[in-house]
Amino acid sequence: MLLESFVAIMAMIAATVLDPGVFFAINSPAGLVGKEAADAVATISAWGFPVTVEQMQVLARDMGEATLFARTGGAPSLAVGMASIFGSAFGNQLLALWYHFAIMFEAIFILTTLDAGTRVARFMLQDMLGNFAPKLGQTSWYPSVLLTSATVVAGWGYFLYIGVIDPNGGVNILWPLFGISNQMLAAIALSVGTGVLIKTGRLKFAWVTALPLSWLVLVTTAAAWEKITSSDVRVGFLAAANDMSAKLAAGVLPPEKAAVAPQLIFNQQLDAALTLFFVSVLWIVILDMLRVSYRSLSGKPVRPLMEAPYVKTKLDAA
Repeated sequence: MLLESFVAIMAMIAATVLDPGVFFAINSPAGLVGKEAADAVATISAWGFPVTVEQMQVLARDMGEATLFARTGGAPSLAVGMASIFGSAFGNQLLALWYHFAIMFEAIFILTTLDAGTRVARFMLQDMLGNFAPKLGQTSWYPSVLLTSATVVAGWGYFLYIGVIDPNGGVNILWPLFGISNQMLAAIALSVGTGVLIKTGRLKFAWVTALPLSWLVLVTTAAAWEKITSSDVRVGFLAAANDMSAKLAAGVLPPEKAAVAPQLIFNQQLDAALTLFFVSVLWIVILDMLRVSYRSLSGKPVRPLMEAPYVKTKLDAA
């Protein structure tokens, strides 16, 4: 989480380096500003953020790219900003090198997050399946590892595919889910840590994980509630889906938007359903942690701990 905060700070600094027009040209999906470069710069300039086709072409050439229009997702704008900062410090001759270095850095960061999330999801799935078939709950049993890993990868692979074919760009369908699920994953980890501290008789240290857990639960639950129930079409998934459904039924959408409207409506409804699922899982884990903690503090029987015992090292004797 500390590393993520550091990356977020770098991204904001990099964004401030860019001209607003350039930032919006990079991050605005083609479905919003137009597929042609001339249409995109006209739309963005009309917003009050002037930018030209020639300016974007020169920038793309300096960065070693064919084009930087509609490169949504945050990575390209972060890379352009970081390359500009490094170029100012070390010279503009290596702008393309700095740009691709930043792209590689963010890609590796995302892959490690995806790897950790996949493994956690696989362990959780194995633990759940182990209640029905004990063999599937054994993390060392290779058939179970293959089955659960393939299931989890197929799950996020499906959403990646949905994001890639989204007419407005994958950032609109994937990024809200990534932000919600990422913070909820942290809350689940803190919840488990709090339960372990209490079950091992370390109640006085439980505030170390319980305090950030309380903050994360408050923020993520409130954000999920807003994303599901908000009547603002710019915020609420269902509000956006209902608004587009009404426009489609009234026949007021342009032909090109009407053709992709059913897919956009489905994606918004899918986001709403998944957000509800995520927050439900989070609260199930929290409530079960509170139940087990209460039983443990009351002296009632609970399931034995599965954590490996602490083993002293040579550093303890120093």
